[in-house]
Amino acid sequence: MITLDINNRQVNVDVPPDMPLLWALRDELGMMGTKFGCGAGLCGACTVHMGGEAVRSCVLPVSAAVGQHITTIEHLESDTLGAAVQAAWIAANVPQCGYCQGGQVMSAVALLKSNPKPTDSDIDEAMSGNICRCGTYTRIRTAIKQVSAQLGAKS
Repeated sequence: MITLDINNRQVNVDVPPDMPLLWALRDELGMMGTKFGCGAGLCGACTVHMGGEAVRSCVLPVSAAVGQHITTIEHLESDTLGAAVQAAWIAANVPQCGYCQGGQVMSAVALLKSNPKPTDSDIDEAMSGNICRCGTYTRIRTAIKQVSAQLGAKS
């Protein structure tokens, strides 16, 4: 039995330690917001936060998550910044098919937590590991800038 800290809850999963965290989240815990995309950590659909950093759960063994605080897309609405990013996503009409959007939002929140005033270059670098087949990159940047401006207005 492996104990994980996911979304501020201690959960036990009976899985092999080398199982990717993605499958523990989806198959064992029923958390379907984290998506399988490529299985190689290249597309970003499986992005979660570990210790506040955006990580690819499809290549992260469960054993590497032990003792770490994991946050999934399901928990972001209870986070002020996460809720702001989700609202900006809707306002900017970012999602089309929506498949990649959980990972996109997770990467955007990690970026804004570490850098509340990102430049276009910062956004491009932080979001470069997230692939959107629908090509909504311009709207993604718009949404991130909107939240950044809101953060600046509150300072």
